[in-house]
Amino acid sequence: MRDASTFKGNKAHLPSKPCAACGRPMSWRRAWAKNWDDVKYCSERCRQNKGKPGA
Repeated sequence: MRDASTFKGNKAHLPSKPCAACGRPMSWRRAWAKNWDDVKYCSERCRQNKGKPGA
């Protein structure tokens, strides 16, 4: 498997994990490259509603 920094367009090979708030799978993004292990939420909306059920 290639390193995520050498991504050439096939998103199937990128790492992914579920959002802590909504459970949707979120794919690796270049903006998250330095802190991928710390990313928990897929969006600002999920981050703001992290403690509310059904967010």
